[in-house]
This record gives sequence, structure tokens and C-alpha cells, in this order.
Amino acid sequence: MRKKAPENFFHGFALGLMVDQTENYIINSNRESGYGRYDIMLEPVDKENIKYPGIVIEFKVINAKKENSLEETVKNALNQIEEKNYDEELIKRGVKKENIRHYGFAFKGKAY
Repeated sequence: MRKKAPENFFHGFALGLMVDQTENYIINSNRESGYGRYDIMLEPVDKENIKYPGIVIEFKVINAKKENSLEETVKNALNQIEEKNYDEELIKRGVKKENIRHYGFAFKGKAY
């Protein structure tokens, strides 16, 4: 299934912004974890330093048939992270569950 253009654009844009974090994070994109494929995962190099949490990011384009707002789409992105257990890979690599943050981003055409 092909992703919609706004999701692809912002996914690439966000990855570009994260490039300067390679000293602090191992950055992965579209890899399997848990029961699916996350969009972006930042694994802290220093897993004991709570200054650098593990981060899971999910991008979603609004589905007008199922969602009425961008807020609802964000909730669905965050639910997907939980339901598909995207934290699994970070936990296997030594990041504590309580030091993992989830971020959902929603898009509707050019709105976000």
C-alpha cells in the first residue's frame, strides 16, 4: 500500500531535521517492531541517560471516512503505536519502557 504524498513529505522532512542527532541517537525508519512497521524510531545511544528518551513517531493522513478531525487522527496514530507494540524493539535494546515517548503527527492535504 502506497503512502499519501503529505505523509511521505513530512516523514522525509522530519528525518532530515533529525540528522544532527546522530551523536545522541540511532535513527531508524520504516522498520519492523512488535506487530507492524513504525515510521521513525530514535534509539538513544546512552540508554541510561534519561535526557535522551527512546522516541517512536507515527505519521497519519486523515481518513475522512473514519476520522472527523486531525486530533482524532493523532489519537489513532498514538493508538497504533500502542496496539502494534512498536516499543518492543527499543525495550529489547535496553531502553526502559518509562523512558520511551510516543509522537503522532496528522495531515490533511496541506493542513497539519
